[in-house]
This record gives sequence, C-alpha cells and structure tokens, in this order.
Amino acid sequence: MSGQRTRRDWGWHPLRPDWARRVVAESPVAAGDLVLDLGAGHGALIGPLLDAGARVVAVELHPGRAALLRERYAERGVRVVRCDLRDLRLPSRPFRVVASPPYALSTALVRLLLGTDRLLSADLVLQVSAARRLVTEPPRARHARRYRLTLARSVPRGAFRPPPRVDSAVLRIER
Repeated sequence: MSGQRTRRDWGWHPLRPDWARRVVAESPVAAGDLVLDLGAGHGALIGPLLDAGARVVAVELHPGRAALLRERYAERGVRVVRCDLRDLRLPSRPFRVVASPPYALSTALVRLLLGTDRLLSADLVLQVSAARRLVTEPPRARHARRYRLTLARSVPRGAFRPPPRVDSAVLRIER
C-alpha cells in the first residue's frame, strides 16, 4: 500500500454531474437567488446553480479544491470562501443553500442554518439515517420553529463517484 489516502478514506464523495443537475432542478432556487454551496468540492453543484441564474458562494476548506474553484468559476462571478463549515458566518441578507456537505458535519450545519432567520431554504445531500433523524428530532436553535424539515428525495450510492458505503437523501429545510 502506498500510504496515500483516497477520497473514500477521507469521506469525500462528489456528486455525479447528472445528479447535481437533478438536485438543483428539484430545489426552489430561482434566478437572482443568493445560494451557498457548502463543502463545494470540485463544484458539481455550481454549474447547475449558475445555469439556474443563482449568485453562488462556494465554501470549501481544502486549499487545492478552493483554488480550483476560483480558477474555474471566477469569470462567472462565483465567490469562493475557504473556511471550515464550523466557522462559517452566514450572509446578512436572505439566502438559500444547495449543498452536499461532509456527512460528519450534518447536525452542526443544520443547527447553524436553523439559528438564522435569513435562510429561505436549504437542500442538503446527507446520509439518509442522519436526514431522517434530523426530520424527527431537529436540533435546538434560535429560529428552529420557523422552519420545516422534510425528506425531499432519496439519493442512491451510485449518484456519487466514488460511491459512499451508505445511502443518502436530500434534507429540505423550508420556512
């Protein structure tokens, strides 16, 4: 064994382009919306979000992937923020989220989103067991009562390259 870690080892499972388009198409994103892609990776969701007319802020911790996103999407007006999602400061104006974030941050991320009154909606691709748990037991947060959490759709393992070992689902958060 070479000692190098693979995407699967560090838990990164990018969405295939066809599934990224499907997730965006089924979201409530409209032209002109400010949309955050949290854990943007190589930007699978960014192209479909831009095609929908969204203004995109891509948040990515990995320095190489953040640099790639800046290079690839700078001319299209995408703002790339390199930071840990646990340290993210949310926009001061209304926004949406469409993202396939790291599974390990699911609860903390949903708690953060439910803590603001500026979130219009979020479509998050999460591990199905976490998404179901969050629907039945949303985390306590300042504005949690303003939002409804539902399962919007199943996402099969084959929707990712490489596929994770678990099934996924889109958790939708709406006012």
